This record gives sequence, C-alpha cells and structure tokens, in this order.
Amino acid sequence: MSEKKKKAKYREDENIIENRELNIWEALIPVFALVGMLAYNVYVFGDDALSGSNQFILLLGGAVAAIVGFFNKVSYKQMISEVAENVKSTTGALLILLMVGALSGTWLVSGIIPAMIYYGLQVLNPTIFLAACVIICAIISIATGSSWTTSATVGIALIGIGDALGISLGMTAGAVLSGAYFGDKMSPLSDTTNLAPAMAGGDLFSHIRYMTWTTIPTISITFLVFIILGFTIDSSGVADTDAILKNIGATFNINGWLFIVPLVVIFLIVKKAPPLLALLIGTLLGGVFALIFQPEIVTTIGGGTTLNFESAYKGILNAITVDTNIATDDPALNELFSSGGMSGMLGTIWLIVCAMVFGGIMDGIGALERITKSLLSMAKTTFGLFASTVGSCLALNVTASDQYLALVVPGKMFSKAYKERGLAPENLSRTLEDSGTVTSVLIPWNTCGAYHSGVLGVGVGEYFFYAIFNWLSPFMTLLFAAFRIKIKQLVTPVSA
Repeated sequence: MSEKKKKAKYREDENIIENRELNIWEALIPVFALVGMLAYNVYVFGDDALSGSNQFILLLGGAVAAIVGFFNKVSYKQMISEVAENVKSTTGALLILLMVGALSGTWLVSGIIPAMIYYGLQVLNPTIFLAACVIICAIISIATGSSWTTSATVGIALIGIGDALGISLGMTAGAVLSGAYFGDKMSPLSDTTNLAPAMAGGDLFSHIRYMTWTTIPTISITFLVFIILGFTIDSSGVADTDAILKNIGATFNINGWLFIVPLVVIFLIVKKAPPLLALLIGTLLGGVFALIFQPEIVTTIGGGTTLNFESAYKGILNAITVDTNIATDDPALNELFSSGGMSGMLGTIWLIVCAMVFGGIMDGIGALERITKSLLSMAKTTFGLFASTVGSCLALNVTASDQYLALVVPGKMFSKAYKERGLAPENLSRTLEDSGTVTSVLIPWNTCGAYHSGVLGVGVGEYFFYAIFNWLSPFMTLLFAAFRIKIKQLVTPVSA
C-alpha cells in the first residue's frame, strides 16, 4: 500500500472523540483565545510572526484547550495521546519537508533552478506569465497527484522567474497554488481526492466527475482573472531581462541536459514511487549534476581551491543541509540564488508540530466533535446542510491545522445527514474537497499553509488574495447549492 493510501486509511479509521459534558461555548473558548492571540501577535511582529512567536501562541492555545479539558474531566493522558497521534500523522510530511530543502539546495548548485529561470525568462513574458503558471502547475499536479510536489519543484522555479521579471511574489505564488490545487483536487492519484469519497461513502471516479461541475467554472474564472492581471501589471523586469540572462549565463553552465533531473523526478511520481524516494533520487542526481556541470561552484561552497573528494563532499553536503548563497554581479539574483537547505525547513517543521499540539488537544477534549455537531444542528434546509459542511471544513482547517481532519471529521459527522435528506454521497465528497482541501493553504498555521509558504518563500498574507481558485471554491459550491444546480439525489432516500 502506498504512503498516500496508508495516510488516507489512517485518517479514515481515526476515532473522533466525543465529550458529552463539553458544551459548544466551552469548545469555542480555545478557538477564540487562539484567534485573538494570533491576531495580536501578527499585529506586533508582522511578517516575522512565523519566525517563532506564532508557534508559541499555538502552544498557548493548546494550554487553554487543556484547561477547558481539565474542567470537563478529560485526563492529561488522553490529551497527550491525541497530540502524539496528530504529530505521528505528520511524520511523512515533515520528512518530505526536509527532503524538499535538500532538493532545493542541490538543484540550485547544479544549475537546474537557474536553467529553468534562464529559459523561462525567454519564453514567459510578463503578459502571459501568471496564466501560464496556472496551466503548468495544473498539469504537473494532475500528473503527480500532489500540490506539495508541484510547489516544491516547478513552483520554486516559477517564483524565481516571476521575481526576475519584477512580478509580485504574492501574485506568482497565488497563480502557482491555484493551478497546483486544481490538479491536486482533480487527480485520481491525490490522497485527498481518494479520502473525500471514502468519507462520504462514494466512488472515486464518480466523485471526480461530479467535482468538475464546480471546479471547471472556478478554475476558468481564476484563469481569466490572471489573464487580465497579465495585461494590467507593470513589470519592471522586462527591460533588464538581457542583463539578467547574461549574469545567469556567466555564473552557471546552462544547458538542456540539466532538465533530465526534474523529468526523472516527475516520471517517478507519475509511476507512483513514494514521494520521499523520488525526492531523495532528485536530490542525489542534483548533486551528481552539480559535480558534472558546476564544479567551480561546488568547490567554492566546499571551501576549497580545487575540486577534490573533500571539497566535493563538503560542497554537496553544505548545499543539502545549510544555507547556500551563490554570488553574481546582480544583487537581485544574489537573493534569488540562495537556498536554506534542510535547515531552512526547520521553522516550518516547528510550526507544524506546534499546530498539531493544538489540534490534538482540541480533539482530545472533544471540542472538534462538539463544534461540528453544533454546525450540523443548524442545517434545517438542503442549503443549510451544504453551508454547515463548508463552515465545518473551514473551522477544522483553522482549529485542527490539518486538511485531512478537515475532510475526515465533517465527512464522518455529515454522511448520515446527507443520506437522510436523500442526497447522493457525491454531494458531500464534492463539498469536502471544495471547502476542506483547497482552503488549507490559506491558513498560515495549517500544515499546508506552513508548507507552501515555507517552500515558496512567500507568506500566506502575501498570496492569500491571489490564490483565487482556493478561496473562490467554497463560494462556488455554495452557489450551486443555493440554486440547486447539479444536486444529485439518491434513488431511494434513507429514512431517519
């Protein structure tokens, strides 16, 4: 069984804790406390909030939840057990983050990322760049089934190209994530695309076909907006393109052979190789290509004067593990051609672990179950049922900080209600994806928001508005529900 399927199966079988003594207002106390503390913390620290203070605020939110739990007779052992399960569930993601840091380091010193930027600058002019980002990332994400892989490979290169063209990093990141999450959502290889119908009791390919009704209009609007933005943005990088290309060419040995490495990684993922294995192979191949095509850069990073075994070893290991900076004659390129390696991902890993502490305690005291049940009780109409599902998914993405819980908890809680209303399971699975999967990247302390902002080097606040596909999707599913467009009925409704 693949890593994705194991993770999906784990979440499918996960027990959702119920605490009958906990009322809704008590369940919401940690949420209000966390949102208030985070809001003030971001006000004080600004963009530096993710450097550490937000992580501690998440732990404080977990402490508030624990106090609520103690007052409601929840044992310390039970809360810690749920925290442990939550952290355990992110093990694969944390290892992938470390490997992405390693890959970005060797892909930089080997010239792979500079080559992508070099050729991209010649093909992708500012007018079509943002729209092209959406298409490229959508294709890669459909093929791989992973928005994370898309972001960590082609996404990094597109951020570099956009920066060189003088296009806002927030715009570029928004276009990258819009395309990446469209592909992730529609790909049969995606773990969330498999998990949603499993939670709702539906079929994978029926789920994908049914999603097209809301997803195609959403991505079409997104694409149109980015085309319009392409004609309106004032890029300061156009006039400097020749100078940038000359600087890149003078610093790196740029040639088409370098693209063998990313093609191998994409091929491995399409063939369903474990992501960690694919990224490890990509990292090692990047190191080999660095020795072949960029020996001077490797020697410099290794602290030597000539390339020998010791300087080669130190150069490649430094690129993989620590900060790497490659100097050029262009200050803008100096900032662009830098990588944090595995150490650069530690801040994101720290954030994810702290988020899992808060989510685990919230689950352990029964707060997640209580909040979802309260939302369900307000669903008196079909539209109310859809709206409650959307609200539940959004709430879980904020409080549990995990997109899988944002699918599993509402999926388990709402599946019976949909059947009782005579609604086919495709309605629930589509709504879970439209509101749970795609909005996770919009929450800074969610695992997805932390991952993508860390990998792309762009804060959630910078790309939030431009991640059009992600925030438009919940509105689209509610629009279809309000006008009862493509609301599939069961042949025989299930009685209460």
